[in-house]
Amino acid sequence: MIYLDNAATTRPDDGCFEQAKQFISDKYYNPSALYAEGYNLHLLIKNARAQLLSCIADESFELIFTSCGTEADNHALFCGGRRGNVVTTYGEHSAVFAAANELKQRGLEVRFAPLNSDGSVNVQKLLSLVDNKTSLVSVIHVNNETGAVNDINAIAEAVKAINRNALFHSDGVQAFGKIPFRLSKNIDLYSISAHKIGGMKGTGALIKRKSLVLKPFIYGGGQENGMRSGTENVFGIKMFELAAKKRYASLKDNYAYVRSLNDMMKGALDRELFSVISPENGSPYILTVSAHGVRGETILHEADDHGLIVGTGSACSSNDKKRYSRVILACGVAEGDADGILRLSFSPENSTEEIAAAAGILNKVVKNRREIMS
Repeated sequence: MIYLDNAATTRPDDGCFEQAKQFISDKYYNPSALYAEGYNLHLLIKNARAQLLSCIADESFELIFTSCGTEADNHALFCGGRRGNVVTTYGEHSAVFAAANELKQRGLEVRFAPLNSDGSVNVQKLLSLVDNKTSLVSVIHVNNETGAVNDINAIAEAVKAINRNALFHSDGVQAFGKIPFRLSKNIDLYSISAHKIGGMKGTGALIKRKSLVLKPFIYGGGQENGMRSGTENVFGIKMFELAAKKRYASLKDNYAYVRSLNDMMKGALDRELFSVISPENGSPYILTVSAHGVRGETILHEADDHGLIVGTGSACSSNDKKRYSRVILACGVAEGDADGILRLSFSPENSTEEIAAAAGILNKVVKNRREIMS
């Protein structure tokens, strides 16, 4: 089986799992317990927090462990956007987009900035929506459907120049462990997730500026320094730390290798059958294409029959019954082309042989389907 849906989730890393499984079988204690075994896990979590932070941020930030990237996004929006207006984009992951629309239902004014054709935000239009009543601006770092990269450090600086009190949040789930960057002083909140980089589902984090006063999103026993109650998932947290450490140790080499896979796929796909949606300067981990005249969902199922797993867009939007992706339509893609969208997403674990075989399967499936339809 060839797996090219890594933007949806990655295979848990075997080596990291072997190191972390002890926190399921043997060291299963509650980290909030007062006895030594529990306190030792508390110290382990503290170290994992510091290790994850060091990957992208300095000591002016802190990290709150969550159950997933969606929870981190919701925490940022519901606890950061509490007055005035909230500004975000039409290219956001559903975790931000749906939360923003819920804020709108609760009476807050929400403003959506349009996208460029590659899925990046139109920065000028975004900034025109920010005013002295804006409480929160949220801009996705790497668009999860096209791979377009937003320069969030530069955007955050421009937002602060307009309103220094506005909070700036970014969903960094498709960026963390994949593209090189460091958080600037103008970023207030940043969401990450473990299962996108070889960790386990069920663990994420919200990174926040230490000086920022933010209310909890989940109340209870006061874990995570009172910011996120609930017994900590020690196994998931340790997997997250180990997976991040492994990814960041070879970040640049992985980036270059995955770029070569992306380029290879683009070169191998028949341009009479496919057009490329993703930008040249986007994240190499995501390549979005459109198959002319054939539904993406049809290709997905037929490719699966041939041993190839691909996506048609955000896995978190698969329950949305709308035929076309709102993000792809916001890029200006016509409905006919939006119907044929495929998202091919790569991992450093993919081989060049897999890419060659995958391109052959896709070319064959689309060509045969078009011949049947003609």
